Amino acid sequence: MPQSKLKATFMRGGTSKAVVFNRQDLPADPAQWDPIFLSVMGSPDPNGRQLDGMGGGLSSLSKVCVVGSPTRPDADIDYTFAQISVKSAAVDYSANCGNMSSAMGPFAVSEGLVKAPENGEAVVRIHNTNTGKIIVARFPMADGEVETEGEMTIDGVGGQGAPVRLEFVDPGGTRTGRLLPTGRACDHFDIPGLGSIEASLVDAANPCVFVAAGSLGKDGSEMPEALESDPVFLERMEAIRCAASVAMGLAPDVAAAAEIPSVPKVAMIVAPRQMTTLSGRRLEPSDMSLGIRMISIGQPHRAVPITGATCLAIAVRIEGTLANRLARPGDGPITVAHPSGTTVVDAAVEHAGDPAKARAIHGAVYRTARRLFEGNVLYRTAKSTAQARRSA
Repeated sequence: MPQSKLKATFMRGGTSKAVVFNRQDLPADPAQWDPIFLSVMGSPDPNGRQLDGMGGGLSSLSKVCVVGSPTRPDADIDYTFAQISVKSAAVDYSANCGNMSSAMGPFAVSEGLVKAPENGEAVVRIHNTNTGKIIVARFPMADGEVETEGEMTIDGVGGQGAPVRLEFVDPGGTRTGRLLPTGRACDHFDIPGLGSIEASLVDAANPCVFVAAGSLGKDGSEMPEALESDPVFLERMEAIRCAASVAMGLAPDVAAAAEIPSVPKVAMIVAPRQMTTLSGRRLEPSDMSLGIRMISIGQPHRAVPITGATCLAIAVRIEGTLANRLARPGDGPITVAHPSGTTVVDAAVEHAGDPAKARAIHGAVYRTARRLFEGNVLYRTAKSTAQARRSA
């Protein structure tokens, strides 16, 4: 049986890559999308490499984005994000990807979905359907094309590029309706093998749970490979994530939380300290506001996700959270250290001293993005895949 094909674009956004579709090129019924996305990315792959698809074997490289006409008046486009599991046949729409958000404005302009000036700054209001929030993207135009050349560098990506400013407007309560879902700056959970663990549960840009590295027997500077090879640590982080999911009202019980692996994100954080990046560069305490090691779908990130950095920065602004207590004091931009380097985030919170009234006004970050490939992506239909399995 011949393969099927769809018009698609392959893009980098920040420290992630994704296959991007124009909504009009996909089946009208979203219920038909999952098998297409799985085949396009090469999932499920028990070897964890996705060699039979466009995925790269990591959560940051196994993503699909869909962009189409807006469904609300305060937006220029709708954007739906899908996280594709590497080893299982799972497509998760429960959260957004901040890094890929930086590519959505440029994609929309290049596709003719949004008008932009010939030169100067393009502004695209993005409605992220996963969270129901608006993200404003600002980026330069040159001679009618999206500018990609510039002097902006981001840790984890080689070279330079044109800056894309992302403004997450009113980012609190993306899934739970509250910035602090439990109404508290800190909560405690009983975790097997650890006992009582203190955590801060924050829902901004994406729901996240933050724990102190020291409470897990870590120093917070570990490399992703070291964390990947520590099954006890990963099991404990998953237990914390599931307990937090129930406390945040995202799942009715721990068993159900385990079935939604991407929400909330779970991370250990640490006060400023010396650490080394994946490139071998040494970071000093003065280079950061605090450090983070974040995990998605059981995989430690090589670079902090933008939604994770935004949520952490907002948590820093809320009095009494673990992030607030561990971060270097200051009112300026917040520098988050991660395995690939640092990410600078700006955040503003009103009523920061009252957990019941705290409200995130905005979170803003700079990324770079680039269109890498355009054309048709091939995928195998469910019928052809089943035939291949039978013949094997």
